Amino acid sequence: MPAASLAQRPLPVDLEFPVVMGIVNVTPDSFSDGGLFVDPDAAARHARKLAAEGAQIVDVGGESTRPGAQPVSAEEELRRVVPVLERLASAGLAARISIDTTKLAVAERALELGATVVNDVSAFRFEPELADLVAQRRCDCVLMHMRGEPRTMQIDPRYDDVVADVKAFLAERIEFALSRGIAEERIWIDPGIGFGKTVEHNLELIARLDELLELGRPVLIGTSRKSFIGRICERPEQERLAGTIASNVLALERGASIFRVHDVAEHVDALRLAAATLRRTRTDAGEVS
Repeated sequence: MPAASLAQRPLPVDLEFPVVMGIVNVTPDSFSDGGLFVDPDAAARHARKLAAEGAQIVDVGGESTRPGAQPVSAEEELRRVVPVLERLASAGLAARISIDTTKLAVAERALELGATVVNDVSAFRFEPELADLVAQRRCDCVLMHMRGEPRTMQIDPRYDDVVADVKAFLAERIEFALSRGIAEERIWIDPGIGFGKTVEHNLELIARLDELLELGRPVLIGTSRKSFIGRICERPEQERLAGTIASNVLALERGASIFRVHDVAEHVDALRLAAATLRRTRTDAGEVS
């Protein structure tokens, strides 16, 4: 199906089929897989592998947002992601393409090359004009909560009530997106696990994730291999799969719809089984027909 046709359809939300977003970091310094896919051919092969494993979306990013990461220019970000997107466009991909960026120029070029989702960790705060592009192109978008920006977000993060504060922020960003002409059904929200949060903040957000559903938009969760899992499980980055799956199953039970992960095949199986169990439980309880 042509990219334009895909962009005109909102992302599916169905408890029976959780949406898995596979991560393709085209960066030298991402916390878990930095440097593995800087070669465009390697990155494109990885994206195709994730799609074959069941990812409905592959999220391509050219700028690390790990704590303390230094920003890169739009020109450098384009240099990293455009060759990957060109390869995916020419060969086709059995998944949607998301562009993980805060920059208007990068998103614009990515959409031209077939991306149908804009995943903005700044929720349109860094370049507000990006919201106008999303509205004009009728693509889907993810609005994430982040305290400050990557270089400073982990410096003594504090909240009165982390869930209430994140919820209020996301409500305001939804209103901003709507005011710029983005259709409500195009908006996803992300509480920003690990983005300006302590271990306890992250756990509280997962435990009370259902409160974010009151905003009326699908919730994306991104816990994959993050440091809070390492601290609790005492595991290095490459050994955090079990902890990541546990966090995502808990998030599914609390209403999350889309799961941004490095390890796609394992999550497809785990979430499919968990979703089937939840459906059975809720059917038996009379909550669904």
